[in-house]
Amino acid sequence: MVCTSVPAATTAGATTLRRGGNAIDAAIAAAAALCVVEPQSTGIGGDAFALLWSAEERRLLGLNGSGRAPRAATLELYRSLGHHEVPGLGILAATVPGAVHAWETLHTRLGRLPFADVLEPAIRLARDGFPVSELVGHYWFALTRMGVFQNDAARACWAPGGEAPRPGSWFRVPALAASLERVAAHGAKGFYSGPIADAIVATSDEMGGCFAHTDLEEHTSTWVDPIETTYRGVRVAELPPNGQGLAALIGLNILEELPPPPDLEADPRDSAVEWHQRIEAIKLAFADRDAYVADPEHAHVPVEALLDRDYARRRAALVGEHALEAPAPGLSGDTVYLCTADADGNLVSFIQSLFTGFGSGVGCGETGVVLQSRGAGFRLDPTHPNVLAPGKRPFHTIIPGMLLRGEEPWMAFGVMGGHVQPQGHLCFVSNVVDHGLNPQEALDRPRFRFEHGRSVKIEQPDRPVRDGNTLGEALAARGHDVQDPGGWMADTFGGGQAIQRLPDGLWAGGSDRRKDGCASGPDA
Repeated sequence: MVCTSVPAATTAGATTLRRGGNAIDAAIAAAAALCVVEPQSTGIGGDAFALLWSAEERRLLGLNGSGRAPRAATLELYRSLGHHEVPGLGILAATVPGAVHAWETLHTRLGRLPFADVLEPAIRLARDGFPVSELVGHYWFALTRMGVFQNDAARACWAPGGEAPRPGSWFRVPALAASLERVAAHGAKGFYSGPIADAIVATSDEMGGCFAHTDLEEHTSTWVDPIETTYRGVRVAELPPNGQGLAALIGLNILEELPPPPDLEADPRDSAVEWHQRIEAIKLAFADRDAYVADPEHAHVPVEALLDRDYARRRAALVGEHALEAPAPGLSGDTVYLCTADADGNLVSFIQSLFTGFGSGVGCGETGVVLQSRGAGFRLDPTHPNVLAPGKRPFHTIIPGMLLRGEEPWMAFGVMGGHVQPQGHLCFVSNVVDHGLNPQEALDRPRFRFEHGRSVKIEQPDRPVRDGNTLGEALAARGHDVQDPGGWMADTFGGGQAIQRLPDGLWAGGSDRRKDGCASGPDA
């Protein structure tokens, strides 16, 4: 089974399975394809994280494929340039890309097909072209009009003639095809040294950035132990910081300590009490996230203390009948999430991103590489654990998730969309555990998006609820400032994918209605 946000990428993964690859090969193939067909959200200039069940090793594995700040990127430098925050666009927003190294690291340990064969579908899409899908084209056009591209190299590759391709049009990216071919032939070394690395460093020099060849050559991915909690007896696994998966676990711990709403087995859309509890739980989780989450190699992150059940009970005691005031949870982002599964029992939860739309907006020569904007995840406050420092990983929004029952994997899942992600994880887990929904049902259920203060956006606010009147009115009566979600962003509330292992050993996949994608098996 393969589930992604664009059908062409799902096909790339499914084709890889059909050719004899395993779920790890399929995940890499789909991720590489998404760098071509959903370029505003991901690219080989971005980062990646993986959470996976290895059938061979009979264990859950985590891979942190995020890059670090260049060695020349110091707090003093950014402050001397007049910055109080890391810019969201431009070369100073860029950190070392980690995705390509993550692909190779995963493949070396667990892949089955030759690495070049795994990248072949993405190379073909970039070289021969692909039809631009509806929502991808919508955002590609909007971002181009907003002026996100910061240099001619980015514009020449992704908006030739100054225009983005329209939905349904055919688009080719020969420069990216050549770069992917180099990676296929030489592995990650072909990205982190040689012509691609030369183009990245030259671009950084031209634009006043901090990159040196050693920043790229010394980059490594990191195998990590996943962090977990249990939610009503189900194990919920996330990756440890520098990502925000911890926030989803804290939120679920708080939610479990709250009194269950009446008629818990009923449709969750019908209970404003349940919506209120979910919103309040994630607000408190965000407060802890923003206070503590940073690169654990540079700062102490008290993960065990934050996941302690006594702590959850104390935090849950703060949830009352009315909405709490809370600070804004941070920047939104553009991300791709995918999951794959195979006949051997491997299950992969994989996420990859440039952070904001087209990342830093900085293209690198004729490589097709646009650098990510993950540097914007740092603080420029010297007292904060997440302060910018050379060689440090920034706070990261992208988080793959996994559910397990006992010692067996049950479900891979993820939700794209910056600070929407922990909110989406909490809703998804509650939907499947509390209400017994299947992956597609759990993804499709309406969600919320906490913004700041008491402000929250709600899908379907006019839906009648058991608590009286409409959902929006019932939440407003509890002190929430219910906002109009607006119409131009179809994935305001994120977009997700999920795969569930059924009791008979078959896989069931779901693909969020808020995205262009689909779920497919190799024989579909």
